[in-house]
Amino acid sequence: MVRIGTWNVENLFRPGDEGGPADPAVYEAKLAALAGVIARIEPDVLAVQEVGNPAALADLAERVGGEWHCATAGVEAGQRPIRVGYLSRLPLTDVAEITAFPDKLDPIQVDDAGTRLAVMGRAALRARVAVGGTPIDLITCHLKSKLLTFPPGPDGRPRFDTRDEGERARAAVYALSRRAAEAATVRAAATGLLDGRGRDGRLVVLGDLNDVPEAATTQILQGPPGSEITTDGFAQPDRGDGQRLWNLAARIPAEQRFSRRHRGRGELIDHILVSRALVHHVADGDVRTDGAGPTPSIDDDPSRRQDAAGSDHRPVVAAIDV
Repeated sequence: MVRIGTWNVENLFRPGDEGGPADPAVYEAKLAALAGVIARIEPDVLAVQEVGNPAALADLAERVGGEWHCATAGVEAGQRPIRVGYLSRLPLTDVAEITAFPDKLDPIQVDDAGTRLAVMGRAALRARVAVGGTPIDLITCHLKSKLLTFPPGPDGRPRFDTRDEGERARAAVYALSRRAAEAATVRAAATGLLDGRGRDGRLVVLGDLNDVPEAATTQILQGPPGSEITTDGFAQPDRGDGQRLWNLAARIPAEQRFSRRHRGRGELIDHILVSRALVHHVADGDVRTDGAGPTPSIDDDPSRRQDAAGSDHRPVVAAIDV
């Protein structure tokens, strides 16, 4: 049995970092809160998002205690300095970044200035672990947020709202297009790793997808349609199984099926998807979300939580019998 999870740890910066806490006591409180949750959920491998400083991830591993292996992706110049990574009890091998859009996918417009990008805003990261000699490939990602951002106002500060409904609509299109292109990029990486051998190849794609299971961007990652958990076709093998990924959201107890609260409403935006070789080794209730007390509700201004302890997300952890 291996426990693989994903958690957006929310702004994990060291004091003095750009975007980090000014007060070391705030940083220590955050490490303590995060470490307490990790100790309770006991993951063997935890994919993490919003790591601002790789050294802060090492601090967190030290606070949890025991031997951990850490890996993080890089950050492109000009991007907000948060990245994905892994905190793993198992050695990590074949670690590589995923950034460029797949062939034939054109660069997308991302702002009113006409800026076009052909790379993910935040690099995804692949790695491999072995459980009892069985290799499992991993891809973690943090797709473009649904929370909209707008050009700075006259005071030079970032804006998270607008009274110009045309600007709001355009920003929503830019965010959606970017999230879809990023999902296609991760899907292409998964397709390459599976190489049609999903019945035997063990692959887990996980991270903050920034939308719910039913969203078109989330479903891009699933590959060939059909055979979803809870459908009549789930138990029937077919030709799509070599490329499919199954979202384990349906294995989460209904009362836990959220990983964030936005304006008081629970949303499941953090996901774990697995290949055919693993999906039948996860039973109902073997995937859970877990937080440290009540999950805070956020609004459309993430800067309000810059010095908050813990995280605004709940980790999602799957117990997989390999």
